[in-house]
Amino acid sequence: MDLSDMRKKYKGDEECFEENQLVSLDPIKQFGNWFDEATSCPEIGEANAMCIATATKDGRPSARMVLLKGYNNDGFRFFTNYESRKGSELESNPHACLVFYWEPLNRQIRIEGTVERIPSQSSSDYFHSRPKSSQIGAVVSRQSTAVPDRDFLRQKNAELEEKYKDTEVPMPDYWGGYVVKPHSMEFWQGQTNRLHDRIVFTKPRDGEPELGEFQRAAAGDWVYQRLSP
Repeated sequence: MDLSDMRKKYKGDEECFEENQLVSLDPIKQFGNWFDEATSCPEIGEANAMCIATATKDGRPSARMVLLKGYNNDGFRFFTNYESRKGSELESNPHACLVFYWEPLNRQIRIEGTVERIPSQSSSDYFHSRPKSSQIGAVVSRQSTAVPDRDFLRQKNAELEEKYKDTEVPMPDYWGGYVVKPHSMEFWQGQTNRLHDRIVFTKPRDGEPELGEFQRAAAGDWVYQRLSP
């Protein structure tokens, strides 16, 4: 199938994303501005949906959609089964890339960073704030393991609903949260002429010069620059 004619108009040059339109030179605050605009857009169902890419120790990648559950200056938080494929990959290779794509706004944010587990108590607090059905679902699902059929899951779910109908659901030790601590954050906005806007914030590594060619100082230890589309 030839898909070469599938083409959509984005923004015109008069709506380009210039450096002077950054609301902050702190990329976390800039993320917050774009995220707030995405959550306010009625055409976007889940503004906190993001693709997370992980890789095995030898570099074989995998990606899937998850939900962002919080962010601050420390990083971006999500929750999952520690024994899942992504959990296993993060255990051996604690690096990840997050991608948010908000099609109605023609915007994308890409975040790269190191990943750490959050404290168990923080995971527990979030776990018990969820609907009870979601808590039971997390116990039922040994994520990424094979099961015989859907009835197997239905039966186990029913058993646990009965078991915990009058008691608190204990958080399983194989479930919890991660935080992605960013060292690179790229803000992309689509242009119809394909001269897309790309403004990227990075943290220089030890030994690197403070400012490279075309880089500018940003907040804290961040620097930023425009990339060719």
